Amino acid sequence: MAKMAAKTIEVGPFTGFGSGALTFFEALAANQDREWFAAHKETYESQVRRPMEALVETLALAFAAHDIPLSGSAKSSIFRIHRDTRFAKDKSPYKTNAGAVLSRDGTKDGKGILYVQVGGTEKAFMAVGFYGPEPYDLAAIRHAIAGAPERWLAVEAALAEAALALSDGSALARMPKGFEEFAGSPVAEVLKFRSFVTRRTVPSTRIFEAGFIDDIIAFAEAGLPLLDFGRSAIDRARGRRG
Repeated sequence: MAKMAAKTIEVGPFTGFGSGALTFFEALAANQDREWFAAHKETYESQVRRPMEALVETLALAFAAHDIPLSGSAKSSIFRIHRDTRFAKDKSPYKTNAGAVLSRDGTKDGKGILYVQVGGTEKAFMAVGFYGPEPYDLAAIRHAIAGAPERWLAVEAALAEAALALSDGSALARMPKGFEEFAGSPVAEVLKFRSFVTRRTVPSTRIFEAGFIDDIIAFAEAGLPLLDFGRSAIDRARGRRG
């Protein structure tokens, strides 16, 4: 018996999130119950979900046209609004934001990603880089930084030129094991990082405009030195590993 073809999601170009997207999330935060969500599901679908699908599909085409090595799809890139509460103290069933990931291989688990979020306390932001990389990949990036500090400092300078900086919220207090000799060096502080991510907050009104796509493209281009450095380090290390 022939297998059925995988269902595709047909979407049009991104024209902006619905005018009620942010107010939907504000109301959802105050109404964390399934009956309320069921009654307002169409608002979520029309104001948030379908525009997010269009955003991802439009970005995938734009990134290909701009030679930006990031991809995604409406089917694979968007996070579910339902929270996984199995091991959480907070049993609220729904997230109060919508997020999507684009990566080199088009999956959420790709090495080096671009993340876009609407809703939540910040209303809207985008981030690019390596968030919580696996220990082997984290070590690979650290070794690349320590082995070529000038190249890494050039990455930081390129980010700074675009008014971007790495977030150090998850940095270690001390030098990581094996890197003690780099204490006091120009790259000492960044070697303590456990993620290598830069982010930019978006004016909330911008998400309702088609031009939001242009903002994300410009941000992705500015973040390419970081993505290129990290991916090169990981690829080399995994190549040696076999």
